[in-house]
Formats: sequence, structure tokens, C-alpha cells
Amino acid sequence: MASGGGSNLQAIIDHFDALGPEAPADVVLVVSDRASAGALERARRHGIACAWLPRERTAELGLLLAAHQITHIALAGYLRLVPAEVVTRFRGRLINVHPALLPAFGGPGMFGHQVHAAVLRAGATMSGPTVHFVSERYDEGAIIAQWRVLVDTDDTPITLATRVLAAEHFIYPRCIVDLCAGRTQLAADGTVVGVPSFHVERVNPNSEPDPISFA
Repeated sequence: MASGGGSNLQAIIDHFDALGPEAPADVVLVVSDRASAGALERARRHGIACAWLPRERTAELGLLLAAHQITHIALAGYLRLVPAEVVTRFRGRLINVHPALLPAFGGPGMFGHQVHAAVLRAGATMSGPTVHFVSERYDEGAIIAQWRVLVDTDDTPITLATRVLAAEHFIYPRCIVDLCAGRTQLAADGTVVGVPSFHVERVNPNSEPDPISFA
């Protein structure tokens, strides 16, 4: 599910394609709340079914997911709150990537460049993406993994966003694979269980030597 250009979607598609028969799932549906979202065009180019569901039609989401026999959902820049009934139905199988180190810089209205601008205003020395399970409240689900990206003294929201996005493109598809393969799970008590199956190298010179932390 995506609202924008779909660069994270592309990273997911590319990673699953690279895994070939070892991929634990297939990307079979892309849903957007914006008819002009680039993510929908990316889906069409790859022969993936896609659907536009504006805000007034989100009640149809559950039926759409059932029709396509969806087992897992990845939010990739989706800017709407997922209906509570869908969150309940897919609990433990619905994840998101947020462009900051939660629990800081999360919540309603904190998306895209607003997040990076807030990080810079706060004088934070570290940022980076967080992969987390989705709950009924924005950005409050159990954290699966984070990648720490150093904030430069001369950073702008654009330059910081570029480096954080590069980290998202690496970590998010791999977290999705682990989830679909059953290696990452949300326990009944709300904790995350499972050991990541991948080792992460630095994707930019401003990452720390050991950039990944797992909940």
C-alpha cells in the first residue's frame, strides 16, 4: 500500500525478483489512496494488480484484500490510517517503514520531509528508518528493526531524506522476506520474536559501523 512514487515498492519488487524461487511470497496487489500515485504505474509495468481506493472508499479495503487472497501487507509510504478492522485481521502480518528512529518523530502528520525537518530542528545527531508492526495508532506498533544514519551538520531535509531512503530500500524488503517466511513474528504479548536472517553492510559512508539494531 503506497501513496507516492513507490520507490520502496520498487525495492521490494526487485528484491523478491532477485530471490526467484526462494522468495517466500509474491507481490500480487498494490493499493493506493491516490489515483496518480507513481506506485500504481510501477505495479502496472510489472504486471501486478493495482487498485485506487480514495479515503471515502477505504471500507472496501477488506473485501479487496480477501478477493486477492492477501496474507501479508507492507505499507510503503501509505499516508492513511489503515482501517481498524484490517489492522485487527492482519495483526502480526502488517508492517510499515517510517523514516525516523521511532518512537521519536512519529505520529499523525509526521511523514516525508516533515519528519526530516523535525529531526534537524531538534538537533538530533542520528536518524534512520524504523520497520515496525502496524497497530491502530500511527507509528506505535512493535519495532522490528532500525538502521542508524548519522545526521551531518550541513544536512537539509532533502539530503538527509536521500540517505535515510537508501537505508529503507535495503532493510525493508529483507524484513518483509523474514516476516513472510515466518522468521519474524509478533507474539501475543506484543513483543517481536525471531532473529534476522541477513547481515547488513553500510550503504552510505555516513552510517555507523554497526548500523542495525533489532528489537
